[in-house]
Amino acid sequence: MTLVDIVTADARAGARFAPAKVNLALHVTGRRPDGYHELESLAVFTRFGDRVEIAPADRDGLTVSGRYAAGVPTDENNLIVRAREALRRRFGSEATPPVSIALEKNLPVASGIGGGSSDAAAALGALLDVWGLSLDEAELSRIGLALGADVPMCLAARPLVARGVGERLERVPDFPSLGLVLVNPGGAVSTAEAFAGLEWRDNGGLPPLPRVIDFHSLRGWLEATRNDLEPAARRLQPGIGEALAALTKADAGFARMSGSGGTCFGLFETGNVAKRAAAAIRTRHPQWFVAATRTLPSGGEKHGA
Repeated sequence: MTLVDIVTADARAGARFAPAKVNLALHVTGRRPDGYHELESLAVFTRFGDRVEIAPADRDGLTVSGRYAAGVPTDENNLIVRAREALRRRFGSEATPPVSIALEKNLPVASGIGGGSSDAAAALGALLDVWGLSLDEAELSRIGLALGADVPMCLAARPLVARGVGERLERVPDFPSLGLVLVNPGGAVSTAEAFAGLEWRDNGGLPPLPRVIDFHSLRGWLEATRNDLEPAARRLQPGIGEALAALTKADAGFARMSGSGGTCFGLFETGNVAKRAAAAIRTRHPQWFVAATRTLPSGGEKHGA
């Protein structure tokens, strides 16, 4: 499917693209009394992701297709189902009749790139369209936060700095589209276990972003930042180190783990260079998840592949 095909399809009511979320930097800055961790993260979204399509039906249902469909729950353990029920509680059953939901699962599960949260954010928008309902941005974000800490930023789906547990968002203007390669060697990483393995929970916050963001300035900025969850995740899943080594061998300008793992990203100066690097990694590691993509910039078209 081409980019034009996806844009056209997702322009229909009930169809939404769910982009991968990549934490370019993630600093754990404290722990609240309720046990949640305070974070500061620069997050971007990519032209590669899942797809959600919703249509009126005689009864509710969720079907899952795609490379990573196996093991995806279709009951209340799926954030999409919980998103549907959250809107039902908000608007009432008469305004929210049964729907069929189809999820195309292209992103690995429990892989640190926000797949489930992005799916839920996409479902919220698609459900509102199908039911002819509307919510202001603040209320939609509150509903999203009740589903999961990453959902509000996935609703924004643009370059941003997230603080708090992920609910305080600051959009980053003039952020360009950058070449990325996403690599996951396989094996889910538990977010709870990654946080439990932290040695320090009161780390410094992010440095100020460059005045002008491009490949070179961002790479320099990233060198001064961290993913505080990476050491713990690498102990849980040694393949993360192999993925980072593969990205470095493929001449990534910068490589790091995203989120709580185990997907890693490599930053490349152009999309074509990223495609060549992805092809080389895929040849050496045919069983891995490998995707060459680009980040969604601060403005412009929201859908993509």
